[in-house]
Amino acid sequence: MTTFIPQIEKLSSRIIRVLGCNPGMMTLQGTNTYVVGTGRKRILVDTGEDKKPEYISNLKKVLKDSGSTLQEILITHWHHDHTGGIVDVIRELQLDTDNVKVSKFPRNPILEEKIDDERIQYNYLKDGDVVKTEGATLKAVYTPGHTDDHMVLFLEEENAVLTGDCILGEGTTVFEDLFTYMQSLQKLMGFSPTILYPGHGPIVNEAMVKIQMYIDHRNMRERQIVDVLTKNDKPMESMEIVKIMYADVGEHLHMAANENVCHHLSKLVKENKIIQLKEGVVSKWNANL
Repeated sequence: MTTFIPQIEKLSSRIIRVLGCNPGMMTLQGTNTYVVGTGRKRILVDTGEDKKPEYISNLKKVLKDSGSTLQEILITHWHHDHTGGIVDVIRELQLDTDNVKVSKFPRNPILEEKIDDERIQYNYLKDGDVVKTEGATLKAVYTPGHTDDHMVLFLEEENAVLTGDCILGEGTTVFEDLFTYMQSLQKLMGFSPTILYPGHGPIVNEAMVKIQMYIDHRNMRERQIVDVLTKNDKPMESMEIVKIMYADVGEHLHMAANENVCHHLSKLVKENKIIQLKEGVVSKWNANL
């Protein structure tokens, strides 16, 4: 059951969530952006997508009602539903780009990243960098896997983590690299947070339970893949595996599931738990019996 998320909601004394007004299959009810702090200068985490006037109007209202402006914009990762609104936010809020930084981690390997407005350049953070504003201390933590530049933000005052897309409020996320993603989940466990503010979906009040659930879920999927290959005892394409594993999931989600399954398959091959076979340009996998 989906938890309803209002367009604007004060979640704590220092966190206001402003929904990106960009609902979709991969964004759930939309991208969660967060206004962080208690003073006249605050931090915006993520910006949603471009051309979302309702989002801009809501963001303006939050800042006006709190008597504040933006000190800095922090971007959890490069995906468009988190970066697309950067130019609109800066333009519509009339921010001084010489004083208001747009900060994130660099891509890995380093890629030239451009924002639609050439006057705006990214300020690149390093793992462990701390960004402070009145009422909030945010530690930038490198958590690749969902993307190669992904970061979460540890909010010291609340023992909380703004998780970007590393963990969602509902369902599970996709990832580019399963090995590094699992490492990132373990890194989150190490912070022992009490609350998670995700990039999509509702807040998570049982943080450690949720993180462990994500770890357990990926391990379960891995066991399912090996089980499917073992029972069929023949080389199988990834989508054949998906249709068995995700038989109770709508077919419109099978392509996204297939991407995750392929990451699992790659990891299992590296660990010598299964065998990859090539038939022309088609890859198939078999249990390493």
